[in-house]
Amino acid sequence: MELQRDPAPLGRFLTVSDAAEVLNVSAAEIAGLIETGELPAIRVGRSGPWRIEFPALEAFISGRYEEARRAGLWHEAQFTELSEFSGAPTLRPLLPFS
Repeated sequence: MELQRDPAPLGRFLTVSDAAEVLNVSAAEIAGLIETGELPAIRVGRSGPWRIEFPALEAFISGRYEEARRAGLWHEAQFTELSEFSGAPTLRPLLPFS
């Protein structure tokens, strides 16, 4: 999925604040994603600010959509094994003869 926002006003690289605005989350959450390696970013200088390339942010978003899609499919697959959801006949134990 591609972002509808035009990256031209922001340039090639986004600041942590810009990325937070695009995702509508806090800057601390973006910094956490960068620190865990989930969101690729580079530092400008030795201890300078983080910069996130716009295509990397788009790829991150697409990856999250894919994770959600797969989780949904996996969740649906769990219920297909239950007879009341799959439409399969319910088997009952046979009672012994009296």
